[in-house]
Amino acid sequence: MMKPWPTGLLDATVLTRQGRLAEATAAIQRAMAQHARPGSFAHPEERVVEGGPGRFISGLYAGRTGSRPYKLYIPAAAGGEARPLIVMLHGCTQTPDDFAAGTRMNAAAEERGYFVLYPEQTCGANHSRCWNWFKRGDQKRDSGEPAILAGMTREIMSRHGIEPRRVYAAGLSAGGAMAAVMGQAYPDIFAAIGVHSGLAVGTAHDVPSAFAAMRGATPAPGRAAQRRTARLVPAILFHGDRDTTVHPSNSEQQIPPLAQGERSVERGRVPGGHAYTRSVHSDPAGRVTLEHWLVHGAGHAWSGGSKSGSYTDPKGPDATGAMLRFFAQHENPGRDD
Repeated sequence: MMKPWPTGLLDATVLTRQGRLAEATAAIQRAMAQHARPGSFAHPEERVVEGGPGRFISGLYAGRTGSRPYKLYIPAAAGGEARPLIVMLHGCTQTPDDFAAGTRMNAAAEERGYFVLYPEQTCGANHSRCWNWFKRGDQKRDSGEPAILAGMTREIMSRHGIEPRRVYAAGLSAGGAMAAVMGQAYPDIFAAIGVHSGLAVGTAHDVPSAFAAMRGATPAPGRAAQRRTARLVPAILFHGDRDTTVHPSNSEQQIPPLAQGERSVERGRVPGGHAYTRSVHSDPAGRVTLEHWLVHGAGHAWSGGSKSGSYTDPKGPDATGAMLRFFAQHENPGRDD
């Protein structure tokens, strides 16, 4: 008897017959993710990014702890010298395409010659497409989703000749919380991180404690939060003070470990937009360890983003530009390769 087709391929067939090609492609990628062998990369599908000179490729990574689809932006300037890489982790209900459109990260990265990797959370792993930052098994090195993301990052670094000292992670909401996890779990990979509307590592261990943390309840330090690494990864934080999804106090909880040495404060306003307070912390040697932006009047949205994506606020200061500027100041001192 013939084995039945995977459900994803059957769905793709139906969608194709209906002329819904984009949805059919996504269904095929999900089916591939379920059946890929560990440690493998599916052959990427390549297309030109609308309105941009670079290329956006779709692919699939499968590792020991699981698999995920991804999108990778390759700047037109790629080739020859090693280039930096930013790993962008979308928020709940979002997709790589949606997140790329809302943050306008590809266009900004093109100007600076950065690669941009967008791992995609699947509905099978979380029905709302949230990264599982609140589960203990997904808060530590060599386990769960952090291991998948680290393996995917390493593979992209190897395949595309990425400059190993200049690899960064950033995310929004659940993606921001997972970016914080990646910075703590893999300081050997990431030179700096950007956390937008996210939460500190170890503030939750299950769904009820995740919602409590999101409401601003002060949790006891989690196991992951108690873990110490050889290096604290510099971070740039953005949060709206009117965020009713992830309370802004969650941003403040991430400050103490990196608030070393001197602190400077700048207040400003985007013309026709939101006011903001920007705090910069530097260590005794003058190196910036933390940059914290509190955007006044903003909710749960990427500051300065485009309306072409979800969860964006065009009236805020440009989080994408600020993160790229911050990342450019930092290289990973632990990398020799």
